[in-house]
Order: sequence, then structure tokens, then C-alpha cells
Amino acid sequence: MADTFEHTPQVWTAGRLRSVLAGLPDDTPIHVGVADAPGDFDAYGEFVLVDAEPVEVDLADPADLNDPSYSADSSDSGLSRGDTAPEVRFTLFADAKAGVYHLDVD
Repeated sequence: MADTFEHTPQVWTAGRLRSVLAGLPDDTPIHVGVADAPGDFDAYGEFVLVDAEPVEVDLADPADLNDPSYSADSSDSGLSRGDTAPEVRFTLFADAKAGVYHLDVD
């Protein structure tokens, strides 16, 4: 049987992000390093931030119920995991860095 571990990353808030960006010039590009495996940034994928917007997440979706960033206490609506109304999460979208890539024809 494979070994397992619980991964509980410290999810940043808008306030924490705002505080680290406070001194940067407005035209500073934002790069995003995506872990190769939970908590493993030794060989991370590098992406660039391309968009940010609120996204509705259906709490009835079993994949979202297992999301460690979800907290029933984080919603002001009073909804819990058993409710079906969507939760709105502010989401940052990243894409591959500018460059020349091979066309993926899958």
C-alpha cells in the first residue's frame, strides 16, 4: 500500500497578497510557480498571471468538498458543505510564459 500524507498549505488572503505587492511598480509582471507535487517546489512549473476574477464553485461537487482551501467558516452566507448554493472564490489564472512551444495535438 502506498504511503500518504495530509497536505495543508497556508492559503493566502487578498490582504497578504496586497501587502507583498505594495512596493512593486504597477508594470511588474507576476510569475506563478506551481508545485510539481504537493509542497514540492524544487522542480516547479513557471507560469505568468493572466487574469483574476471571482469564480462560482458548486459546493455539491465532490471535488470541491475535498479542497483543503475550503472552510465552512469562510462563507458569510451560513451555508455548509451539504448545501448546494455556489461559493464565490476569487481566482488567479496563470498561463505558460511567452515563448515558442510544440503544438500539442492530443
